[in-house]
Amino acid sequence: MLFHMSIAAHAPQHVAEVLAELIGGTALPFPPVTDGAWIALCDDASRTAIEVYPFGTVLRQADGDADAFGDPGGHDRFTATHGAVGTDLGLEDVLAIARREGWPAKYRKRGGMFGVVELWIEDRQMFELLTPDMQEEYRQSLSVQNWQDQVAAGRPAG
Repeated sequence: MLFHMSIAAHAPQHVAEVLAELIGGTALPFPPVTDGAWIALCDDASRTAIEVYPFGTVLRQADGDADAFGDPGGHDRFTATHGAVGTDLGLEDVLAIARREGWPAKYRKRGGMFGVVELWIEDRQMFELLTPDMQEEYRQSLSVQNWQDQVAAGRPAG
């Protein structure tokens, strides 16, 4: 099951508005990762979301106990494209697979709202994995109204 994904665009707000129209959602600012980002967000059962970052944004691993962050700096092996994928496995099982593959992985609580396992496939491409408990947190916390309230309060942060 796919929860969200991200793309980069030259006109993030416009692209998010068109995507929101296509998927029956709402386009909203998405400041946690980088300035100028937007999100097309649905109030469907999965809280389907497509994050749209300014072209050239890359996601980079953060050291220690910190979330990945957006860097408007370039065109290299990193990319803003990522997805959040549900898994039936538990946290320890996901982390064990990451260790086996030699891929960095850690648990993160996104914006204080829901947990993910931040997994860096081939030490380059970020994917977020959500265990069953994390999937429920995601569904409970991510809605158009909750996001609008967070943006209005100046609180959404990675």
